[in-house]
Amino acid sequence: MPAADKRAEGEASVLAAINAMSDEDRAIAERIHEIVSTNAPELIPRTWYGMPAYANEAGNVLCFFQTKQRFKTRYATFGFQHDAKLDDGGMWPVAFAVTKMTDEVAAHVTELVKQAVKK
Repeated sequence: MPAADKRAEGEASVLAAINAMSDEDRAIAERIHEIVSTNAPELIPRTWYGMPAYANEAGNVLCFFQTKQRFKTRYATFGFQHDAKLDDGGMWPVAFAVTKMTDEVAAHVTELVKQAVKK
């Protein structure tokens, strides 16, 4: 499948997953989708276990969003897989609880995404 078709198909599946979310989860997921799409356009949107995710050219998921509704937790999660370049010494966080999307949270997510895709 050509890359453009793969991107379009992935974008459609991510947007459908976001649209199916509760209002609270959807507000966070929409902003994360916007942040990732703007700051890491090389990542390809796709769903992963039914949740929005963003993969590198090799098809490996780099970052993902999990709703609180689906997993019956008190917060949504934005996480990173091993290909993300978040290394910081001998230990670093790879998942973050998100209870609401403020400008401060959006700025932190933006910095994490930019760091994750550094070459």
